[in-house]
Amino acid sequence: MRMCPIASGSSGNSIYIGSERTHLLVDAGISKKKIEEGLKTTGLKGGDIDAILITHEHADHIQGLGVFVRKYPVPIYGTAATLKQIQLNPTLGYIPPELFVEITPDRDFTLGDISVSSMRVSHDAADPVAYSFDGGGKRIAIATDMGIYDDYVVEHLKGMDVLLLEANHDIRMLQVGPYPYQLKQRILSERGHLSNETAGRLLSDIACDRLSTIVLGHLSKENNLPELAYETVRLEIEAGDNEYHANDFEMIVAKRSEPTCIIEL
Repeated sequence: MRMCPIASGSSGNSIYIGSERTHLLVDAGISKKKIEEGLKTTGLKGGDIDAILITHEHADHIQGLGVFVRKYPVPIYGTAATLKQIQLNPTLGYIPPELFVEITPDRDFTLGDISVSSMRVSHDAADPVAYSFDGGGKRIAIATDMGIYDDYVVEHLKGMDVLLLEANHDIRMLQVGPYPYQLKQRILSERGHLSNETAGRLLSDIACDRLSTIVLGHLSKENNLPELAYETVRLEIEAGDNEYHANDFEMIVAKRSEPTCIIEL
């Protein structure tokens, strides 16, 4: 199994997950060209992708979807409500309806030699989910776009080898920043985004011997800094009520608009 965040940020998201046999994208929130360029870093082409899994219908997760699947007609997986919103989105252009495949949260399915799980998350979208992947005895999860977490989320994210987790904003930067008041309240709400501090607390709750690599993703361009996200999350892990320390894990901050790295398992 391997993962490559092609782009992860408030302006666009697309993440590659794959094995020797199966090649998947989670979201297509950047252009087809940028996805293709990102895949080149993994030695793949757009035509090698077997499926695209959509977390939810916001533009930064789907804006490149229509162009990509018209060139490479692969199945598009998502919840029924998410797929309906995609079909109603005129900016994406025509997408053949036979490409859409409905999933049900908490019901596993298999793509090639990878088992896929999904969990519901709290976000202001129709029916958003996070995904985890199990292949070759290794487990990877991608969890972004959630305003809060609870025991359900903790249980779903425990036992991963690699976790890409949202660290969207610094609360103080957001509060004093240029966003309108209503947008600030949306981001801070239970259906908004995880702050650096909350991401760190979640990591403290799911830390285990198996977890080797943490990728902090979906950083806000206006309300966060990579160095700030990194240090804040580390401090929260250190302060957590468990036996683990920040140095027990490799921690990487995903780049906003270019491939970050290839994580091999």
